[in-house]
Amino acid sequence: MSTNSWLSRQRKSDLTELAEHAGLTNYETFKKTELELALDEHLAENSSLFSSDPKLANYYSSRARTIGSPFKRDADGPVEKLRVSRRRATRAAEELLLPPTESEDEPTSTSTAIAHTPARALSLASRIPLPATPADVADAVDRSTIALRTRAASMYKELGITEATHATRETLSTVSSVLFAVTAFEMYFLRPEILADRYAFTIPAVSFLGTSDYPVFIPDMFLLLTASFWSPALLWAFTSIVLPSIAGYFVNMTTGAQPGRVTRRAAPVQDSAIDPLTFSIVKALLSFVVYGQGITFGGWINEFSIARINTAVYGGYKGMLVGAAITGIFSIYDAVLKK
Repeated sequence: MSTNSWLSRQRKSDLTELAEHAGLTNYETFKKTELELALDEHLAENSSLFSSDPKLANYYSSRARTIGSPFKRDADGPVEKLRVSRRRATRAAEELLLPPTESEDEPTSTSTAIAHTPARALSLASRIPLPATPADVADAVDRSTIALRTRAASMYKELGITEATHATRETLSTVSSVLFAVTAFEMYFLRPEILADRYAFTIPAVSFLGTSDYPVFIPDMFLLLTASFWSPALLWAFTSIVLPSIAGYFVNMTTGAQPGRVTRRAAPVQDSAIDPLTFSIVKALLSFVVYGQGITFGGWINEFSIARINTAVYGGYKGMLVGAAITGIFSIYDAVLKK
């Protein structure tokens, strides 16, 4: 039994088009009779909106004739009961699909249609391109890995780490760098002995970091005005730097070390201002004689300064001999490579 004679004469495809035009929701799974009832109820409740719609003029004229005829619908009849049950089911479904609170400015036509029609949401999800096979997934992972690797290599190149690494390696790969490293190692242990640290201030504890009070010590620069600093400092400088450098300058085996005609393949080797091998040999001799044997050269050297240096430097005079041996071996190896 149809609610409206004009609706009963329409095909289901026409009813579906009218439901879409009128904004009816949750009608996709309805049968033709149920769709007629739901559409009749929706148009009757919203007659003020659609009564002037030309596409629905036949419905409202047919409805007016039905209401004016002696065969009126009974409010307690089966049709009305079916309409009431369909209305309650529709409202319950809308309450489940819609969010609890919704702003009036935010929802759009697309989001409202998707929220009111689960079938459309599933259809939209099915249109999203997804990998079809595990091979496609592996290809996508490979492409992402390659892109990430390319970006990381680009950032690494922009930071200039490669150039800095090569420059550092070239700087340290010389005999002069080895000599400087050995000398700096001796100075590191000698400095606290001749220029002792003194308390300066305390960094207070930070409660939220869990740190305690940290006392800070700095070198006592007033010792630069005393003989207790200059006596051992000058002794170590002369025996470890000045005298070995003078000897390496005058006894320089690198001068003219590549005689004969210079070709394009064999470029001339630049002479060193100080022969590193001579420097190492003289330093080893002075360290053994002064710090190992305690020779003062007729009282010119203070015995107390010798003892302080011998105690401060790591390994004493034996450590100095080991450092001289290391620089001597490096100088020989460098000379062999340059031949």
